[in-house]
Amino acid sequence: MELIRVFLQHISGIMLQEIQMLNEKETRAGFGDGILEAGRKHPELVALTADLAGSLKLNAFIKEFPERFIQCGIAEANMIGVAAGLATAGKIPFTTTFANFSTSRVYDQIRQSVAYSHKNVKICASHAGLTLGEDGATHQVLEDIGMMKMLPGMTVIVPCDYNQTKAATIAVAAYEGPVYLRFGRPKWPNFTSEQQVFEIGKAQLLAPGNDVSIFACGHMVWLAIEAAKELAKEQIHAEVINIHTIKPLDEEAILASIAKTGCAVTAEEHQIHGGLGDSVAAVLSRKMPAPQEYVAVQDSFGESGTPKQLLDKYGLTSANIVAAAKRAMARKKA
Repeated sequence: MELIRVFLQHISGIMLQEIQMLNEKETRAGFGDGILEAGRKHPELVALTADLAGSLKLNAFIKEFPERFIQCGIAEANMIGVAAGLATAGKIPFTTTFANFSTSRVYDQIRQSVAYSHKNVKICASHAGLTLGEDGATHQVLEDIGMMKMLPGMTVIVPCDYNQTKAATIAVAAYEGPVYLRFGRPKWPNFTSEQQVFEIGKAQLLAPGNDVSIFACGHMVWLAIEAAKELAKEQIHAEVINIHTIKPLDEEAILASIAKTGCAVTAEEHQIHGGLGDSVAAVLSRKMPAPQEYVAVQDSFGESGTPKQLLDKYGLTSANIVAAAKRAMARKKA
């Protein structure tokens, strides 16, 4: 009961029928609007990019703060080094490029120059996951959450829509320490509050339920909501929780939910290994063993296609979440 009390203190749920898609907006646009607002609050904030200012929606920031923008060119490793130097000098550097180039291409520089010395660098990564789409497997990073969460002291944030990405960007600017902020390319349902205050490390309860817990991050949160609506038609009440912060993980929220439902589904636009699912599994194995099903990419690279085609092919849909919920519940009853 104490866990549930603590849980309810820092997240508030709403009924499924109240969750409505207001419109569709790119999460990367939320980042662009967020960094502009954060720049107005923090004169030390500096934006860096690796030849992708337009893709990362930096144009408004550049127009207002041209002296606080650094074009590093297609030299991502150098960009991380420059950012580490700026942080040493008291600046708040935001590095920007595609998620694949933000992590895989520069992992050594992040480990040595940012994480090891706990520099106040914000690594802002767009075009993550399969929904990058037609650019194909070489650009579709699916292992970045795992790579970044393993770095000591690295905070990992995966917001779910435009509004939350904007709020997260503002919160990240005020936070002291290295952060990996992951968001996407396509237009996506925008459904969280425009007035929200983003709390790093605090999960967001979107719908209460007693039969199965669905933990999701990023684009998969909206699909989890749609899955819960389908389950409700069969009198299955799913609890939907947005785990927007993968690290530090809100263990209290996870355990409070599982104490009610007894089983879990995790949904993420990431490899099955090393991401949100494994983080949740680690908590459950140590503190409250329960059946868990994963909705994630099954140990493969992506390919070229539209976001919808790729999500369908790789099993990242609301129907896949519904099926996983039923499997988890069946294991609970066995």
